[in-house]
Formats: sequence, structure tokens, C-alpha cells
Amino acid sequence: SVSGGLGDTQFSFRLRQSGGQRTAHYEDGGEYNREAPLTLQREVAHYFGYVYFRQVKDSSMKRGYFQKSLVLVSRLPYVNLFQSLLQLIAPEYFDKLEPCLEAVCNEIDQWPPPVPGQTLNLPVMGVVIQVRIPSRVDKPGSSPVKQFNQENLLPAPMVLPSIHELDLFRCFQPVLIHIQMLWELMLLGEPIVVMAPSPTVSSEMVLALTSCLAPLRYCCDYRPYFTIHDSEFKEYTTRTQAPPNIVVGVTNPFFIKTLQHWPHILRVGELRMSGDLPKQVKVKKLAKLKTLDTKPGIYTSYKTFLHKDKTLIKRLLKGIQRKRPSEVQSALLRRHLLELTQSFIIPLEHYIASLMPLQRAITPWKNPPQIRPFRQEDFMKTLEHAGPQLTCVLKGDWLGLYRRFFKSPNFDGWYRQRHKEMTQKLEALHLEAICEANIVAWMKDKSEVEIVDLVLKLREKLVRARCQHLPVKEETLQRVGLYIDTIIGSLPEDLQAVLHHQ
Repeated sequence: SVSGGLGDTQFSFRLRQSGGQRTAHYEDGGEYNREAPLTLQREVAHYFGYVYFRQVKDSSMKRGYFQKSLVLVSRLPYVNLFQSLLQLIAPEYFDKLEPCLEAVCNEIDQWPPPVPGQTLNLPVMGVVIQVRIPSRVDKPGSSPVKQFNQENLLPAPMVLPSIHELDLFRCFQPVLIHIQMLWELMLLGEPIVVMAPSPTVSSEMVLALTSCLAPLRYCCDYRPYFTIHDSEFKEYTTRTQAPPNIVVGVTNPFFIKTLQHWPHILRVGELRMSGDLPKQVKVKKLAKLKTLDTKPGIYTSYKTFLHKDKTLIKRLLKGIQRKRPSEVQSALLRRHLLELTQSFIIPLEHYIASLMPLQRAITPWKNPPQIRPFRQEDFMKTLEHAGPQLTCVLKGDWLGLYRRFFKSPNFDGWYRQRHKEMTQKLEALHLEAICEANIVAWMKDKSEVEIVDLVLKLREKLVRARCQHLPVKEETLQRVGLYIDTIIGSLPEDLQAVLHHQ
């Protein structure tokens, strides 16, 4: 890009995987995704790019400048880990070029795989980076435990407090009074353009926005830094159809013109250090987005469903006056957003849990009963007694917010995930019921055809349980295996031979 800034900059981007086979199964058979928080899962159809870019005057170069980027591509959204890694590697690489990269790649090849819940020591270029990979069972909102398993590491490790969390307070400083609106827009998967003065500010703001729904997964597309050279440029700038559900970060003023038909545009200036509260940007009507009006602001005609939380703003302002450290302010903000998301999602969790069949309805020799369908109107009726008002002080039109949420990709993504987990739980319970049953008594009055049919069904269940890593105890699976052997052993030899070959 034509970049005016001199020196070193870091930013992130995200891009679609083109063609080819998209496999959900990696070398760990999908185990990582089952144990990682939803927001940190490996992506199947996208890659993340982490960039370290240097632009300095250099008279020995033909153009008078040294301009180079080092880009790390991964399927994992570990922005802090990979940007910290680039800070170590890139300056060395710009000096020593390829041999240095080769050595680094050899070291990274030796790194252990990321296992949720584990602390890893990652040696690179004479430094050991120590990180803890978050796990799905971590308590939401708890800070990573300080690890002391230093294992006499030399040199002393560079400990990263988090592999992915940004300085939320710094990112959201200019829009703090609108945090409620931004949270709603993200929850509803609305199309948002972030116009920023640099790729760094653009990518940080987009990543901060997508992280503010945790622990709910943001299921729409997002592009932390997007340029006119991206292959989706035409798709996003066309006026013949509504903008897609996406948050896109841009820096090129050309986008002011091409994206002014988008419903929500957030313009931000340079992010300052967290010492003072910059002037809060105003909400302006979209019509006021003149091509030349470069004033920061949120250009939208969106009306929030919920009222603003004044107490949060007061606490953060008091923090600024008392020079409270930025990480404490960020933790306050993150906790507020977490509580808000949880207040919204808990009633949905309660309702979906009520759709699960009763355990006593699961019998060994019948297919497990179905999960009942999600009926929006039935859910809405539960809100009077068990709605967000029980856990959240915010007043407003919660019902209207739920109705809009049901139309968003985030609801669809949440529902599919929960339905899949419940189906797997039913399968697991069914296998356990089979284990408890008296198989010999069942076989007494059955024909050979029925018995062979049972063997085939049980085999299929075992295969599925192992492939999908269902939440079943290993001993249960072994017992089902023994059952199959017992049943086959009771059949005539010719049938036994056929079943052993299958």
C-alpha cells in the first residue's frame, strides 16, 4: 500500500481460503477445537495474516526507501503471540534475510502443538516465549493463571499474559460512550465499516469489536485490514445488493465513497496511550458522511434496544483520573461486556436445555428420542420469569433485541453448535444405556436377522463415537465392543465369518 508512515508497523488481516479441500480435521483429529474456547478455534475456511512492515529511508535502494514486510500466516487467532513473535524475528530478518528465517522455521517446527489448558515454552532466537493456551473449561472472565513451572529455563522466559487479548480500553477509548451500541451491532451481525488512519488502528479496532461478544462466538465474516486489491473488493462495494454481514477495516479514503451506502460507518483517529480520555466521537446521521468530512464519528441511523450503562462510563472515567493502569481498565470493560453477553445468552441456554429429551426416555433397543424444535414464541414466553432482567441492570427492549438476534448469523451459529453438542450427548447417553442392558435376555426370542442388524448398528455407533470423539467413557466403548463379540459368538459359524470380515 502507499504508506506515508516511516518506521515499523504491525497489523493483522484475514482472508478466505480459495478452492482446494477444506478439511476440518487437522493432525490432532479435531481435538483442539473441542477443547478450545469457541472464540479461539481453528478456522476451516479462513487464514489469519500477521504483518510486521518496515519503511525507512535508504539511499542505497533504487526508490530511496527500504520497504519490506514479514507475514506470518496461521489458522489460529493468536494475535498477541504471533505479533510478539514477529517483533523478535522481523528486525533480524531485515538485517540478515533468508538464512535467519530458515533457522527460525527449524525452531518453530520443534514447538509442541497448542493444547488447551497447557502452558507452553516456545524457544526462538535465544528467547523462550511462555504462553498458556486457554481452555473451554476456564472460568469466563478469569485472568490467566500466572504459571511458575519455569523448569529452570535459561534464559528467563518472556511471559505473555494472554495469547489473544487486546488492550480493549485503548482500542475503545474514543467510542466508550457508545460501547452499548457497538455491542448490539456486533450481536446482530450488522455490516460495519471501520475507517482508520492506519492498518494498525484498523485491525485492532476490528479485532476488539469481534472479541466483545465473548464467550459467544462471532459467526459473521470480519476483515481487520481490507484493501482495494482484495479479491472480494467488488463483492463488498457493489450497490446492487445489501452489504454482507461483515466488519471490515479500511484506511484508503477511496472507501469513503465506495462504502457510503453501508448502514454503519465508524471513523476513528489515531489511538492514543490510555492515559486520558480522548474526545468521544459523536453519532451522526449517515447523510452527513460527506466525502470530504473526515471527522471521527459513528455514522448510523441505528437506535439501540437497550439504554446506556452510565455507571460503567463513570467507573472508567474515575480510573483515568486516578491513573489506573490500562490493563485494569481493560479488565473492567471486558467484564462488563462478558456480563452483558451472559445476561443475554443465559435465557437461551436455559430454554434450549429444556428441549433435551428426559434421560429415562432413552432406552437401549430403540433409536434415541429427538431434540424438540426451538420455537421462538415459546422462548419469548419464558422471558417474563427468566429473562435477562434477573442478571442485568440494563433496561430497554430486550424482546426486540432477541427478535432481531433470531435473524442474525450469530443466532444460527450458536443454535447449530448447541444442537450438535446435544445430539452428541444423546448418542453418548444411548451408548451408556446399551451398556447397562441385559443383552443375553434381549437375544432370547430374536431372529438371526434382528441380531445381525443389532451387531451392524452397534458397530456403526462405536465408529461414530470414536470419530466424533463423543463424550463417552473409554470403558463404555470397550464394553460395547465386548457386547458385539458376545453377540457374534452366539451366532452360527457361517454368519460369524461374514461379520468378522466386515
